[in-house]
Amino acid sequence: MSNQADSHQQHEHGERQAGARTVATGPAREQQAGGQRAASPIGEQQLVQPWTERALDRLAAEGYKHGGARREVVELLGSQRCALSPLELEQVLAGGERRVSRASVYRVLEELEELGLVQRVEVGAGITRYEPAGSGHAHHDHLVCDRCGRVEPFFDAGLERAIADLAVNVPMHISDHEVVLHGACAECER
Repeated sequence: MSNQADSHQQHEHGERQAGARTVATGPAREQQAGGQRAASPIGEQQLVQPWTERALDRLAAEGYKHGGARREVVELLGSQRCALSPLELEQVLAGGERRVSRASVYRVLEELEELGLVQRVEVGAGITRYEPAGSGHAHHDHLVCDRCGRVEPFFDAGLERAIADLAVNVPMHISDHEVVLHGACAECER
């Protein structure tokens, strides 16, 4: 992933609290034309702690230490409602008590991915974000603004039913899916 692409991804509007850290996420989601939303955003309340504990326990079982950068990255990922890029992780962690280097962020993400604890979210333009995988976090898909790089989680019951119906008719057992919809956010459309 190029640093330029990651820098472009950082053009976001607003912020939200994540524990003791503030993470840029975009303005309050505005209603689409006509005052109706096609899908609802994911709520802020998530089952965060179980994933964080499970990730740290699994890392320990694999021989990794709990302290330092690894713990910081895991706790930050576990506190988010949606995926973050490595640069976003580094920038948020730079504001904490302990600075975590870019190399450490990438190393920890690689470890977590190898253990199946995070999943990649490819948002286009060579940008990859990461979010906790498995139980403890609600399934959601992603809306990506191609102009500013903003990423918003969403859940749509109709889409989930359609995917479940499709899964019955394909010659494969579908274990998971990821939907990334691209467009322009309300702020960029102004």
